[in-house]
Amino acid sequence: MPSGQRNAAVAPAEAFTGVAMRVMPSNTASPTAEAIRPSVYHEQAQMLVRRMTLKEKASLCSGSGFWTLEPIERLSISKVLIADGPHGLRKDCGASHLGLSDSVRATCFPTASALGASWDRELLYKVGQALGAECAAQDVAAILGPGINIKRHPLCGRNFEYFSEDPFVSGELAVAFINGVQQNGVGTSLKHFACNQQEKDRLVVDTLVDERTLREIYLPAFESAVRRAQPWTVMCAYNRLNGVHCSEHNWLNNRVLRSEWGFEGLIVTDWGAIVDRVTGLISGVDLEMPASGGYNDQRIASAVRSRMLNVAVLDTTAVRIIQFTLAAMARRSLQQGLTGSAAPKSVGAVQEPLALLEANDAFARRAAVQSAVLLKNEAGVLPIARNARVALIGGFAEQPRYQGSGSSKVNAYRLETPLEVMRDAAACAGEVVYAQGFDPVSAAPDSALISEAVRVAAAADVVVVVAGLPPAFESEGFDREHMRLPEQINELISAVAAAQRNMVVALCNGAPVEMPWVQECPAILELYLGGQAGARALVDLLYGHACPCGKLAETFAVRASDHASHAHFAAHPRQVVYREGLNVGYRHFVTHGIDVLFPFGHGLSYTTFAYADLVLGATEIGQQESLTLTMTIANTGAFTAAEVVQVYVRDVVASVFRPERELREFEKVWLEPGEKRQISFTLLPRAFAFFDIISHDWYVEPGAYDILIGSSLLDIRLSSQIDVVGAKRETNPNLAPAAPPRSYVALTNAQMDAMGLSVPPPDPLRPFSIRTTIGEFADHGGVFGSGFFAILRKAMGTVEDPIEERLRVEMVRALPLQQFANFANGNAGRVVMPDFIVYLLLCLFKCSPGQTREGEVTSSSRGMAAQREDQRLLSHCCAPARVSL
Repeated sequence: MPSGQRNAAVAPAEAFTGVAMRVMPSNTASPTAEAIRPSVYHEQAQMLVRRMTLKEKASLCSGSGFWTLEPIERLSISKVLIADGPHGLRKDCGASHLGLSDSVRATCFPTASALGASWDRELLYKVGQALGAECAAQDVAAILGPGINIKRHPLCGRNFEYFSEDPFVSGELAVAFINGVQQNGVGTSLKHFACNQQEKDRLVVDTLVDERTLREIYLPAFESAVRRAQPWTVMCAYNRLNGVHCSEHNWLNNRVLRSEWGFEGLIVTDWGAIVDRVTGLISGVDLEMPASGGYNDQRIASAVRSRMLNVAVLDTTAVRIIQFTLAAMARRSLQQGLTGSAAPKSVGAVQEPLALLEANDAFARRAAVQSAVLLKNEAGVLPIARNARVALIGGFAEQPRYQGSGSSKVNAYRLETPLEVMRDAAACAGEVVYAQGFDPVSAAPDSALISEAVRVAAAADVVVVVAGLPPAFESEGFDREHMRLPEQINELISAVAAAQRNMVVALCNGAPVEMPWVQECPAILELYLGGQAGARALVDLLYGHACPCGKLAETFAVRASDHASHAHFAAHPRQVVYREGLNVGYRHFVTHGIDVLFPFGHGLSYTTFAYADLVLGATEIGQQESLTLTMTIANTGAFTAAEVVQVYVRDVVASVFRPERELREFEKVWLEPGEKRQISFTLLPRAFAFFDIISHDWYVEPGAYDILIGSSLLDIRLSSQIDVVGAKRETNPNLAPAAPPRSYVALTNAQMDAMGLSVPPPDPLRPFSIRTTIGEFADHGGVFGSGFFAILRKAMGTVEDPIEERLRVEMVRALPLQQFANFANGNAGRVVMPDFIVYLLLCLFKCSPGQTREGEVTSSSRGMAAQREDQRLLSHCCAPARVSL
């Protein structure tokens, strides 16, 4: 059985009744392709690196362009291409601004927030297979995904790219996805490592997290993916972690990722994340992307010559990069049908794989169906009768919201609207009438649109409002300002609910929203961002051709401020302190008894399920022993459907703070009407452990543990108890001035110090330095700053798409001067501005006095040495774009 597919006894039956669906063929990738992985080519890579000059080895350490790795033609090492993901292939055609548009047509699957709600390992494996097949067909060596950052706060603009607020769900789905992609001889890039939970100031912010929280919340998903799937690459994040940039974090990259977890692949930077290239190389970062214009290659070579960098470090990095390239070339040879020593040809434009795109389009429909969550269904409003007169309301019915904005934006192979598909479905029996209700781009206030919608709704048998967040509300590059829907949409829903009691709200959004109208609406269906086939999935669910089976992989809070992290989310441009500690998502709400709209793990069905016969394999286990358990589940309704059985563990009497319960296992089980099945789980010792800050290791504390089996976090159907026996840990009263807290919502500085993390004051914003962002300089640099930004904006040009235009501006404003110079002098210069403008802008920055505002005090923490270092770095930024090695 391929890794990522678990328990064949509970593999899903066909999820659709009455609708013919095509499934991805089982032979998408041959066994030969499945065997391709970089580590296979380690010895060959070593031999090639021994034949390289210093210049050649240094050149490998950054890309040859925005998306390609450096070739070495004299050694027959080809140029290979990597491309954006993660919910679809975004292979840049080379004509776009910053690579954000003009990509090849590809299957746009549901985004990660939707796929996370499927809780379906097999589905994620098959989505990975499908994406990997498209990558192989387009000669792409690796796709940049999956993204598995934990959803610390619902306002993170990029949450639609992440699976869950829970590390176990995130890790399990990531393992399945990676194994599916890499079966094709195509790599993945696990991202963003680590603690990148906000878009605001992401290139300069220092994320402060105590070690226990880091180990229990933010690292486990990465650990699972690395240990069990070995992604070809891991992408380091932009931010700093506890004072050190992730691109220079020796503890994170070398000790944890490589030494502890056994990572074998490349560590690649997020685009523009490098700060000091030599320090990054020593700290385990292999590949800088995009190209540095030769500047950082020269720095690496100079560091080797001056003995500041051990050549063995460079050789190790070069071997990793070459074995990655050789694996990509081997897959390319397989594509081209080559054998023996024949070298594959580098492929530019390739023929569009139409048959594959057609098959994947059908599978995308299945993925969207299985990712939708039925939040509410009072009085059996759903499913809708075939002969019903349906009022379809909402601008998204004509202009669907099906994916997020930013680097993950896919040029969808096919896209239909809910209005088209609904009318087709009702053509034989029912009727569909439409009212716009709101503008799908702006959702600006418009009472006339609401009045029209109310009139249409009142004359119908049932009304479906397709609502959600307009595209400008959530994107890479900026965070949401609040958790509310536009007021026009809220007013529309309330007004329609007053006119028609048979009402369904179908939500299209990448992250949770507030629902002030929740009591007024009998049925709510959360579609998330369902990809190119989302409209067909919606109709399948509305008419009962498919049964909803998704579960929330994140909490829907009543309001954003209910999250423990709210007061500490993007609060300072230079520092974010994770004072909530373990109180992330459902752990906070269930531990402190806070009411929510819909809890973690919640999701209804058109059928019902009965849980019974929980049996533990033992009543007592040792600290290093696993626990097996079995239970039965039966489909007691009339629909073929799936239920996600969830296993939570509660430490009854803990000596340290622990959340009230934590998810430790789950299984998605497909059952025919009347079918009953026994399923089993194995809880490993980690399921009972916490990370001990004294021993810096995992510890299973002796005592009683509750085993809770439920349909959601708050819907527990079965329970039992197990005793763990063994030795108690040794304590160290001299660990810290104060004891770690037994309970908390927000940690004070003293408490964080007791947890092993001292909180320094945030870096000052004045005087300006090499780490000052373009936006800060533009806003606070006086005439120099405003002039700088005016020249920059004119040089950037504009694009037609207002969302992409905002994203481009926000991304540039977020760049520190150092990264801006690197981007402009490297390959990105082809799309940003010519060199002379770069030099002019840098000179303006150097001339700026960088004085404080009136009433502010200039920090004395930056001495003359630091200012001289900034001037040195600024001089390097103004150096010629290409330097001889």
